[in-house]
Amino acid sequence: MMSTNFSIPCTAFAGTRQIATGALIDVVLMIKAIEAEAQDPILTFNDLSGAVIDLDLRGSTAEIVTRLTGASEAEALASGHQNENTHVPSRSRGRPKLGVVAREVTLLPRHWEWLAKQPGGASQALRRIVDEARRTNGGKADRNAAHERTYRFLSALAGDLAGYEEAIRALFAGDYEAFNSRMTTWPPDVRNHAMKLLKKPLIEEQQ
Repeated sequence: MMSTNFSIPCTAFAGTRQIATGALIDVVLMIKAIEAEAQDPILTFNDLSGAVIDLDLRGSTAEIVTRLTGASEAEALASGHQNENTHVPSRSRGRPKLGVVAREVTLLPRHWEWLAKQPGGASQALRRIVDEARRTNGGKADRNAAHERTYRFLSALAGDLAGYEEAIRALFAGDYEAFNSRMTTWPPDVRNHAMKLLKKPLIEEQQ
């Protein structure tokens, strides 16, 4: 089965011009097709994190796909998504049609005892706890993640542009109107992608 890492949303830039966006595998193949003609350095960004993706585009398309597959499998093993030493069947658990995914949770015995006494059992209790935490922090975690991914993208591509430091200060201050204003003279593709990375959920919260 093809790794889900192939479907990571990402965007590629040649200099400050956007040249491709979409799933990782599609963007990689688009870059491979035009890299010989590109006059500016090409950088590919993970749209979930804003980080630069280190790509090895040497060789044929088949060789590139093989390397991506190997990297994806290694990452999955490192993060515990695969375990060759277990005899647990590979059949998926949970209720995937409902969006319910089963994953390992490690707790002390007293935690399991408390959860077992809660209405609906451990799973429902954990869901309630997570939902309550998401409500009480007012989306702070989502805002911080949006700030960080936007900053990572801009630090790699816009560090030399006029008003960069002022834009970053406005970003982390939560002054999105000023942030957008500081980017007025920047290349449109850079400005538009920065706002795309930031927009959900931040801009919608203010509407």
